[in-house]
Amino acid sequence: MHDLAPLCALGGTAPHIDQVAGVTLTENPGHALASVSARLGQEIACAEHLGTVLGGKAPGVGTWVRSEPMSAFWMGQDQWMVTAPFDTHEDLAAQLTTRFGITAAITEQTDAWVSFDMRGDGVERVMQLCANIDIETTPVEAAVRSVIHYMGVYVLRSAPDALTIFSARSSAKSLHHALLTAMRSAL
Repeated sequence: MHDLAPLCALGGTAPHIDQVAGVTLTENPGHALASVSARLGQEIACAEHLGTVLGGKAPGVGTWVRSEPMSAFWMGQDQWMVTAPFDTHEDLAAQLTTRFGITAAITEQTDAWVSFDMRGDGVERVMQLCANIDIETTPVEAAVRSVIHYMGVYVLRSAPDALTIFSARSSAKSLHHALLTAMRSAL
C-alpha cells in the first residue's frame, strides 16, 4: 500500500504564510468546495434549497453569504460555489447531492482550487496593483470575479481589511508570486 501524505497547493505539508508591512498572506487549505448549478426548470427550487442550507437566501449577483458551517458565493446565473470546513465536510459534494436531489448538478471542487487569505491594513493598496477591482467601494460580503496576472480569480471581502482569493490550484504558485510581488510593491 502507498504511504501518501496530503500537500498544500504550494507544495508544503503546512500552509505557507508571508507577511509584508502588516499584511499577511496565508495559504488556506481548510476549505471543502462544491459547485452547485441549478438544473433547467429547477432554478427556483435549487435557490430555495441553497437558502435553506445557508439559513437565509442564496447569494445574489456579486455576493457571498457567510454562515456556519457552510457558506456560498455567486459564480454565475443559477450557479454557486459552496464552502465548508474540510475537517468536518470532506464529503461536501455528496452531502449536497443528497440534499438537493434532482434540482441541481453538484460537482466536487475541493482539489481544483487554491485559497489565499489576505489580512491587514493595506489589502486595498495590494489589490489596486494586481486586480481590476474597484476595491475601495467593494463592500464586505462581496464576491468579485476578476483576473490577477492573467489568472481568473474570485475575490471575497470578509472584512474591511480582509480578503479571500480563490483561483485554480494549477496556478497556485503563479498567483502566490503575483500577490506577494504586489504586497512588496504596494506596502
